[in-house]
Amino acid sequence: MRAVGYRTPLPVADPNSLVDIELPRLVPGGRDLLVEIKAISVNPVDTKVRAGVAAEGEDWKVLGWDAAGVVVETGPEVTLFKPGDEVFYAGALTRQGSNAEFQLVDERIVGPKPKTLGWAEAAALPLTAITAWETLFDRLDVKNRGVPGAAPAILVIGGAGGVGSITIQLARKLTELTVIATASRPETRAWAAELGAHHVVDHSKPLAQEIAALGIGAPAFVFSTTNTDRHLDEIVELIAPQGHFAVIDDPATLDIMPFKRVRKSVAIHWELMFTRSLFGTPDMGEQGRLLGEVFRLVDSGAIRTTLGDHFGRINAENLRRAHALIESGRARGKIVLEGF
Repeated sequence: MRAVGYRTPLPVADPNSLVDIELPRLVPGGRDLLVEIKAISVNPVDTKVRAGVAAEGEDWKVLGWDAAGVVVETGPEVTLFKPGDEVFYAGALTRQGSNAEFQLVDERIVGPKPKTLGWAEAAALPLTAITAWETLFDRLDVKNRGVPGAAPAILVIGGAGGVGSITIQLARKLTELTVIATASRPETRAWAAELGAHHVVDHSKPLAQEIAALGIGAPAFVFSTTNTDRHLDEIVELIAPQGHFAVIDDPATLDIMPFKRVRKSVAIHWELMFTRSLFGTPDMGEQGRLLGEVFRLVDSGAIRTTLGDHFGRINAENLRRAHALIESGRARGKIVLEGF
């Protein structure tokens, strides 16, 4: 089968950082689905793994987690899907990825592809939708966790990125929170507003002042999706006492002392959507269930795809372009590739 892979971590400008390869076709076992890949999207995790994790021995490492495709074979223990089903999912860190013609994935972390979306539009959603959903409803628990005296609001830092784009929509459609997003360029500010943010503030300016100027009070929840290092002091200042702060990026340090100095008793949550599949947790099937909810929200018109750029067919050259744009920090929504 055709695939894109690498053996040694290299800068994306190096043509050997991602190359077109041929691999044997896979055989499903247990609860595995063998999926024929129709479209994929690229996430920051792809670039981080490519830059820092080598393939084992003489093997190739195949990246890619977001995918939409068709089930072509099933393992002997599969009960949820059958050949011919159209699906979308975000895969697992411990397995070969979706940058290939075929991929094995556990049925418990798979959802039915929204019928109203094309392959590329569907592939833009799974990883970011799971991340946003788990952050909002599992980590922050925004529906059940009020913060006395705080503004019933959530600040989404990086509102035009992949995770931010779907977080805005889910928070707007499924909660009563005031949704505040950050964006600094005219096109990204317009994007965040179009997705449903009540307010869009500029993260190139001091965020505490930007939030204070809204006149709604200190937000109960802050979700930082990017550049947490840069914004941490502002988050400490602007968040409500007893507020809840969630983070998904990789700050070089996450010093708890600034929060302690302001005496706000802030709770800090770190979200990784791969945790359930990494540890095979008893609730691993929650990811398939929530993708089913995303399927229903999309097909009812409540939320939309976050596809920002379509980079053409799935090959090494186009994937290197996608990685480069993500590493530049200027991507809007999701970058998607479709077909071989």
